[in-house]
Amino acid sequence: MEHFEEETYQDMSLNTGTWRRIFSFMRPLKRYIYLIIALATLLAIADAAYPLINRYGIDYIIEERDLSRLPLFIGIYVFYMFFVAILVYAFIYVAEKLQHELAYIIRKKAFKNLQELPFSYYDRTPVGWIMARMTSDSRQLSDILSWGLVDITWGGMMMLILIGVMLYLNVQLTLITLGVLPVLIYLSWFFRKRILKAYRDIRKQNSKITGAFNEGISGAKTTKTLVLEETNFQDFDIKTANMRRHSIRAAVFASLYFPSILFVASIATALIFYFGGIDVSNEVITIGLLYVFVSYVGQFFDPIMQLANSLAQFQQAQASAERVVSLIDAEPDIKDTPEVIEKYGTMEEPIKANWESITGAIRFENVSFKYKKGEQVLEDFNLSVKAGESVALVGHTGAGKSTIVNLICRFYEPTGGRILIDGKDYRERSVHWLHSHLGYVLQSPELFSGSIRENIRYGNLSATDEMIEEAARLVGAHDFIIGFKDGYDTEVSEGGSRLSVGQKQLISFARALIANPSILILDEATSSVDTETEQRIQRAIETVMEGRTSFVIAHRLSTIVKADKILVLEHGRILESGTHAELLEKGEHYYKLYTNQFKEPSLN
Repeated sequence: MEHFEEETYQDMSLNTGTWRRIFSFMRPLKRYIYLIIALATLLAIADAAYPLINRYGIDYIIEERDLSRLPLFIGIYVFYMFFVAILVYAFIYVAEKLQHELAYIIRKKAFKNLQELPFSYYDRTPVGWIMARMTSDSRQLSDILSWGLVDITWGGMMMLILIGVMLYLNVQLTLITLGVLPVLIYLSWFFRKRILKAYRDIRKQNSKITGAFNEGISGAKTTKTLVLEETNFQDFDIKTANMRRHSIRAAVFASLYFPSILFVASIATALIFYFGGIDVSNEVITIGLLYVFVSYVGQFFDPIMQLANSLAQFQQAQASAERVVSLIDAEPDIKDTPEVIEKYGTMEEPIKANWESITGAIRFENVSFKYKKGEQVLEDFNLSVKAGESVALVGHTGAGKSTIVNLICRFYEPTGGRILIDGKDYRERSVHWLHSHLGYVLQSPELFSGSIRENIRYGNLSATDEMIEEAARLVGAHDFIIGFKDGYDTEVSEGGSRLSVGQKQLISFARALIANPSILILDEATSSVDTETEQRIQRAIETVMEGRTSFVIAHRLSTIVKADKILVLEHGRILESGTHAELLEKGEHYYKLYTNQFKEPSLN
């Protein structure tokens, strides 16, 4: 199965724009960053001081055979160890704090944008790709950013301090040490492009695997009934094999990178031993100073190793960074204008004092619509619905029923023409204003983990228990709910798996009703229930529709016989319009649909 790829990255260099955006997330964490810089500086000074302490012991105690200075040396050593231990503890604590706070900020921003993105985004983006960004990508990014910042800060300060101390002690040996830097820079440039490409391939493949996991779990029943286990396994095996190939490639480059640096460091150490040994034999420097430089060579290349490792990690993290930023900065296809936001507010900060009530008059004026990838669905479509009318949409698959409903709900917007609600273009009012006046019952009911009471209350968070029970009674759900041991406090489990399809549908219907919507959408709401449950819902529908503008998509034509207006659709056009009786009397399209559906099978 082909998977959606939202973006393709070709540039192998570090994307400064992406990293500027990522680092902007760290602004609320400035105090932790300042602490890390301060602690890194102190730790770098302490690391640089360690060989100098040992030099004191070599030159003044061992060489001069003066044990009177031994107590002072031991005292300095003990104090140094305690000081470093405290620094390391504080260092790790602050870095861990930064890591978790940053992960929280990234996920919060991503989830917030997911709430604001329109239905069209979810319609074209697989769940697995979103989950990969929210979980593995965001976790990896926060880990590398926090600890990468620690390593870069410590490594940078360590190199500066060591270079300063080495220049002060001996210029010649310092220049020998620094002479290998051009080689290190070339090695970093050589491996950088290859490591970055390999890790980008890994992240893309990981998203595909996550998507396959999601499909495999959610479609497990279908897989087993169609006996597709072997086919799914082969498809998954291909994806994991690709993941393994890219991972091995990345590991090979990483494994070559660091030994190359170690080899160069070993050459520098040999040069220090050679030229430093000559200076010691000529009594130009002491054995203690040679020890300091040999130690500093190791210490000097250790931060270089850390910086190289951080560079590789940042290259690896850039793939995650690009994906997370693409999610956080994803622009909604449908958004309010600044003028609308100024008057009506946003989803987070609505200005409800300016919200007009909705009576429910809806008008399509020369509306055209085409999905981004697809054929024209509507063209010059016109429809007028009075407030409080019930409208049924009938037609074969692809006739445009769901598109019309999605446009009314502003899940999508017309590509031409306009839609008026109460005589005003609904784009001149906020999306949140419209959605707050909608009630929607889906063909496949969606319940959330929690109790039945909580699931009904999602329609109106301020609803009392009495209001919840009244809504349940209205749709005929009360009797089966109180039949459970815990009644309204019964846990429905993830997706409502503990309930039957009919029970879930009734609860979702109660959830829509408790919102007291001005516009009610029923998307084949009775297609998944038995005849008895359908009759209970139908009785509730007749009561609830009174005074509300309602749109019903139904395959069971028996459920729409009392609709004020029935529209027979085909390829985005209205073939017929009228009441049930009027359309039957005409004896055309609706009549054929209705009579075909209720034909009795022959007994012969």
